[in-house]
Amino acid sequence: MKKNVQVILFGGFVLLFAGFSPSDKKWEKSFSRLDSEVRKNSKVYQTLGDATKSIGHRLTGSANGEKAEEYAFNLLKSYGFSDVSYQPFEVEAWMRDTVTLAIAPSSSDNFRDIPVVSLAHSPVDANLQGQIVDVGNGLEEDFEAVKEKIKGKIALANIGLSGVTGKKNLHRSEKTALAIKYGASGIIMVNGAPGKILLTGTASVTGAIISIPAVCISNDSGIELRKWLIEEGPLEAHIEMHNISKSIKARNVVATLKGKSDEKVIIGGHLDSWDLSTGAIDNGIGSFAVMDIARAFKALKVKPERTIQFVLFMGEEQGLLGSKFFVSELKRTGAIDKVSYMMNLDMTNDPSGINAFGWNEMNNFFSSVGSAIHNVDQNYKNEAANRAGLHSDHQPFMLEGVPIAGLSGHLDPAVLQCYHADCDDFSLVNKEQLENTVRIAAMYLYALANTENLAAKKLSDTKTRDFLISQGLKDELVIGQEWRWE
Repeated sequence: MKKNVQVILFGGFVLLFAGFSPSDKKWEKSFSRLDSEVRKNSKVYQTLGDATKSIGHRLTGSANGEKAEEYAFNLLKSYGFSDVSYQPFEVEAWMRDTVTLAIAPSSSDNFRDIPVVSLAHSPVDANLQGQIVDVGNGLEEDFEAVKEKIKGKIALANIGLSGVTGKKNLHRSEKTALAIKYGASGIIMVNGAPGKILLTGTASVTGAIISIPAVCISNDSGIELRKWLIEEGPLEAHIEMHNISKSIKARNVVATLKGKSDEKVIIGGHLDSWDLSTGAIDNGIGSFAVMDIARAFKALKVKPERTIQFVLFMGEEQGLLGSKFFVSELKRTGAIDKVSYMMNLDMTNDPSGINAFGWNEMNNFFSSVGSAIHNVDQNYKNEAANRAGLHSDHQPFMLEGVPIAGLSGHLDPAVLQCYHADCDDFSLVNKEQLENTVRIAAMYLYALANTENLAAKKLSDTKTRDFLISQGLKDELVIGQEWRWE
């Protein structure tokens, strides 16, 4: 879910080449071993290719989703982990069935069919006809500008931002929440990727069924539709859909590498994907990188100071369901206080630096570790970003004050255009870049698990609130019904 798609790229990179120092050198032997192991023996490209071919999509709650859970479990077992477990949880799983969208001038019954996909957590059944009101980028100010017109109408909104600078975009689920707040009867979202690509994803901030139908059309269709609005005046939209929602069981997959203490570092990535394609990029490259890092640690017989848990989350695309359950269990058992750090790999590719997610006290540590990585791999740029974001599996941890880290890299524009779309398949995966993710993430994970002292500590509830405000996340969390403070 994304997905502002917030876990991959953050602006304002600063180069942090800190020069060679003894603190850098202490990591180099271990980093060199990890680097060599992955370069020689990585199975990440092979296993991701095999999984996309043999399983297909990995939608939570589907037969394919169950196959993906079993694939991950068996793969980790094959890498020598004796402590691999399923963590089952029950969810209300949404699955698409049929949807149509037709458009006509308000003065005519001459409806034209438009290619369309349902956004997840739309109603099980909907048969809606109403006038279209263009709300532009779908930010609150855009809805506010048409608040007298939008009630009972169908909103037309961009998924991305167009024609503005300096504005912060909202997730598609947050735009849908605003449409509901302002009384719209439905919402049509326009994909920002050029051409005829159709995008899916959740339109619900909570993972529950929403009250209005939400659909997505391609960028080409959006341009055409807005042209009709100018040339033909008011337009009527007819949305008819049927979807399936039922209670199912899904499973996170957890492999534990016991450390010398019960303090934990967690590295995770979501295993599930949407069902329009095989989800090779979102999030095959992240989740299979996590498993290959686990393989490398086992192959090198790493005995970390802190216990490491490698977690494959299910249900991320349908509202962070697996990671929310994982964190709720940590809280229920009191084990949340033992979690020192969480690293999340969601569409992470070919890393050029670290994102400290707002934990300023970790800047020196990450600079030093990055310098050591650069000494091992001269191509590593050791860039740094330091901004928190939402809408991936790090979020439930961050809301409990757990320090977060992510890696910043890049995906080619042609790859990013297939985000949540019917073109997200294995042909988009770059083997060298994927193995780079494994190598760089493994080194950072090793340092987090083995450094003597971590400067960042779990925040108290009050300090967590203040941290989220300082990162500019309060408004999004309020819209998403995740803000628990007054």
